[in-house]
Amino acid sequence: MKIVIKPQGTMAIYEQIVNQLKNAIVTGELKTGEALPSIRMLASDLQVSVITTKRAYEELEKEGLIRSVAGKGFYVCEYNQDYLKEKQLMMLEKRLSEVLEECKEAGLSKEEILEMLQTLLGM
Repeated sequence: MKIVIKPQGTMAIYEQIVNQLKNAIVTGELKTGEALPSIRMLASDLQVSVITTKRAYEELEKEGLIRSVAGKGFYVCEYNQDYLKEKQLMMLEKRLSEVLEECKEAGLSKEEILEMLQTLLGM
């Protein structure tokens, strides 16, 4: 699995890691029981701080998506897919609301926003 970090993005780097790993779990790219890269290896691959990757893994562990096995590393847990999907939808709704607020502040009309969305979707 490939994680892509956008340093100039609006989301914190650890959040980008968390979201991409969640997505990989939901889509089945990462399977139950599959080992994740070590914190140090992931930090090195992404060229980010070990603290950043540790925080991402802690967040995923807190949500019950991965588990730590002492001396062995982190593994994908079994999870409730409906619950995870609902959490993702809530997060997306929040981000979309923020983007829509920025569109309103920029003076865009509903039609302009919809046109932009259709263009981005290739419709």
